[in-house]
Amino acid sequence: MRKLRIIGIGAGNPEHLTLQAVRALEQVEAVFVLDKGEVKADLLRLRREICERFITRPFHFVEAQDPERDRNPQDYAAAVEAWHTARAILYETLIDRELGEGGCGAILVWGDPALYDSTLRIVDRIVARGRLALDYDVIPGISSVQALAASHRIALNRIGGPVHITTGRAIADGLPPDAESIVVMLDGDPRFDHLDPELTIYWGAYLGTPNEIVLSGRLGSIASEIRHVRAEARSRHGWIMDTYLLRKPDGR
Repeated sequence: MRKLRIIGIGAGNPEHLTLQAVRALEQVEAVFVLDKGEVKADLLRLRREICERFITRPFHFVEAQDPERDRNPQDYAAAVEAWHTARAILYETLIDRELGEGGCGAILVWGDPALYDSTLRIVDRIVARGRLALDYDVIPGISSVQALAASHRIALNRIGGPVHITTGRAIADGLPPDAESIVVMLDGDPRFDHLDPELTIYWGAYLGTPNEIVLSGRLGSIASEIRHVRAEARSRHGWIMDTYLLRKPDGR
């Protein structure tokens, strides 16, 4: 049976890897990567750097083009379902071709595999298809949420309070009424005009990397600066990964 290790590699800093992740990499003989094109070449380069730094045995880097995904679908759930299926078939083909019986491979996941990442669902599909005898485990990683809090030197929650983690799509019509600390991920085009200007925002992009940018302040005062800085950084690098925390004023 082949073994697959799903390894969280942190938000961008190779030193975010845990000791457990480093030990897992030492067993790996093949690393499977879906290439997202020239625009995100930095992400591929960092994966290579991590492998070359921590894998001490001979290994091979297996790259394939990521299946196309409709970014503006009429039916979002159906589009994601089709994309996950295409990815599962591709990974299954690569693992079957590149990893022998009893071999150990890895998929390196940005942040933590359990938080807004599709890899675990895709591997579950491979197993459910039953065409490949595959065992796998999951190595947790430092997420962009943790990296954001560390860079701003803040606690995510108020004393005894909850933290709501969601997406940009989910707050398009406003924030959850009872949430006081809201972390927003996967926001491709942050727009803040519909939100309370008295919110405090802690924003960060390229967290953990040499290109890290962090800004914070009253949302009504800093929203336009965040949008400007974000657009300029995206134009310069060709891509951007950012996360932010919104916090309601005391008593709101």
